[in-house]
Order: sequence, then structure tokens, then C-alpha cells
Amino acid sequence: MTFDQSARRIFTVVVIGGILLGHVPPALAYLKFGFDINGRQVTLKWSAMPVRYFVTDQGVGGVSATEFQAAAARAFATWQAVPTAATSYVFGGFTASLPGEDDGRSTLGFLNEPALDRVLASTSFLIDNSTGALIESDIFFNSAFAWSVATAGERGRWDVESIALHEIGHLNGLGHSAIGETEMANGSRRVLSTGAVMFPIALGAGDISGRKLDPDDIAGISDLYPDSRFNETTGSVSGRVMKNGRGLFGAHVVAFDPGQGDLIGNFTLNADGQFSIAGLQPGPHIIRVEPLDDADPESFFDPSEPVDLSFRAKYYDRLVVVPRGGDSGAIQITVSP
Repeated sequence: MTFDQSARRIFTVVVIGGILLGHVPPALAYLKFGFDINGRQVTLKWSAMPVRYFVTDQGVGGVSATEFQAAAARAFATWQAVPTAATSYVFGGFTASLPGEDDGRSTLGFLNEPALDRVLASTSFLIDNSTGALIESDIFFNSAFAWSVATAGERGRWDVESIALHEIGHLNGLGHSAIGETEMANGSRRVLSTGAVMFPIALGAGDISGRKLDPDDIAGISDLYPDSRFNETTGSVSGRVMKNGRGLFGAHVVAFDPGQGDLIGNFTLNADGQFSIAGLQPGPHIIRVEPLDDADPESFFDPSEPVDLSFRAKYYDRLVVVPRGGDSGAIQITVSP
């Protein structure tokens, strides 16, 4: 496979209050990256497992290359342990190569990027533009910040394992989740809470709560790489969100399981306002539609996409029962400007 037919695409996780730097293609389907290849929509994912990855043989202050690799391996193991997803990873060894080099190796390592003062880490993909095949995925951690691999975290230092877990989600092909709450303070966003590792804004230095996956992350990775049990044991809800008699693009739709307490979300992803949320446990769910206002829309959609933020949040007027191994049947939610 020749690399001159490829294109590198980049995604980032940002510091509290920061803005997303880099280009995120519009989502094709729930929590997945999608893009056009010769006029057809392609979901970004690995065609075969295990994914083989390498680690740069250079550490930073407080984190050796060996310690970094061990933290990354724990993060990979967390994704691999999802019982309803068929993923696996193999550590290929240490390398002198740096992330971002188009060498056919998926490499994790540190780069010093002080100009990217809001970017903790970034995942990039090398994709064959003629076939859509994923050739390589690199993750760089910005050594302009202080890092730690301490078991209980370390004040003032960012936790390698937590940030690696988020970035490996991107490496798998997952986009950002909007399950989280923020508030504006002094012109920037402060994170109040998150309900998904794939939320695009990190909680804070020293925090290690991002070392475990949430239901939204588990549903996303299982939908992308389902094992034989996923489609048989879970169900979905689908429908449309309407405003002024027309479909609404870019609305955040959340399914809440009152029995389990799980929140799993998706977006309306076309001009008809259609959505589908998979990976739900069978039983009743509360459905809520809300504008995408807890992170910058560019963290989820291409800036050219007509994301509509001008509507009021609304709950669907009755419980939706999700069947095992099937869909609830289309529902329609009409929101007010």
C-alpha cells in the first residue's frame, strides 16, 4: 500500500477551558468517525485485530519510557476488557520513531508542543484515500505539560493512563461524547462533571477518575466492534427530532436507563433529524433532546456542518421500552425554538 495516496487526520483532547485544536470530520453514525471516500460514507475503524502499537523510547520528567508504556498498556487493557466488544492490542516494542511520522507504525510518545497550550494529547490517523483503509494511528502527549503515572495521581500533573484511555478511544475510531456538564467562567469552560471518557475536555491535573470507562464509552466501542453477544443482548432506540416542521441537525439525544442509571447519547446526523442510539439495556428509558452546549460544536462536527443550537431541551413525553435484540420503533420529538 503506498503512502502517497494517504491523508493524515488529527483529533485532540483539550485542557479545561481550552478550545479544540484540529479538524474533526462530521460523525457518520453514533460515536463513530465518518468521512467520504469517492462519494460513499466510510466508518473509520481497524479492519483486523489485534492492533499493533509501538512506544517512543524517550520519557519526560517524572515519567520514563517504561513507565509510560506500562500506563498505556493498562489503558489498552481497559478497552480490551469490554465484554461486548471484540478488540485486542499487541505492544510491538520501543522505537526511536516519533508519533506523527508516516512509517506504517502506530506510535505513542511525547512531543514538546508549547504552542499548543490547550492540547494535552492528540490522535492522528493515516488513511488510504482510495479505499478508506486505516493504515496507522499515532498518539502524541504534549510534554509542555507535567505528567504522572502515580497510582493515586499527583497534584499538578496530568495522569498518563486517563488521557491515554481517551486517546485510545480515538485510535479505535470513536469520536467525542457529549455526556458531560460544563459552565462558562471568565470566558472559558469549567468542567462540572463527565459521564464518558470520550468527553472532549479533561477534568483537571491530578484527576484519575478517567481511568475507567462509562456506559456511553462501552456502548460506542461495542457498536463499532460488536462481539456475538452485543446485538443479541442489547437494543436500540431511533427516531427524529423536529423543529418548525423540519428535521434538526446536530441535536444531542440522550437515553437514560432509570434502573441502571446509565446515560448513553448520540446525535441527529442528517437534515431529516434522524438519530439512533444502540447498546441500550432492555427495558424502559427516558429520552431527552438538548442543544450541544457543553463543549464547542467543532469538537464533534466539521465547522461547515449546520449544527442547530437554538432550541429548548425537551423530554419525550413517555417512557420508551427498548427490546432485547431489536429497536424500539421510531419516535418523533418536536422541540421549540
